[in-house]
Amino acid sequence: MTSSILWSLVLAIHLLGMTAWVGGMIYAVFVLHPSLGLLDATQRASVHLQTLTRFFRVVWHTMPTVLITGWLMILHEGGFAAIPWQVNVMQLLGLVMAAVFARIYFGPFQKARRAIRPQPALFDTIRSLVTINIGLGILTILSAAMARGL
Repeated sequence: MTSSILWSLVLAIHLLGMTAWVGGMIYAVFVLHPSLGLLDATQRASVHLQTLTRFFRVVWHTMPTVLITGWLMILHEGGFAAIPWQVNVMQLLGLVMAAVFARIYFGPFQKARRAIRPQPALFDTIRSLVTINIGLGILTILSAAMARGL
């Protein structure tokens, strides 16, 4: 009984982390970005940087949590060879999402942070990469849904 509760908690943490990560990206691209157009360029860059800084701080905590809880559940089920292929696809997509996030964070985001006046092209690059990660996140969720019935 206690073991069941523990693994349900691990799954809940995994799902909450994924929800925060993918949901935050969807919010940034489809809600925040269009709303920033109401501001002048200086205010837009400032709000964008402040928002991204806060969101990326969340991702730096949720990303490893999602990966670790996923691996714990895989090990609990008998290891990588014992799980359905959809779970391995989910793991691969999660690692690719982490790599794309690292590319965003250490690339254009750091350039924008260091710039006196960040150029809109930097934010466009960030948005393009975040959009790719949204697609990967949706594929990850679809992969999880396909594995659920197994």
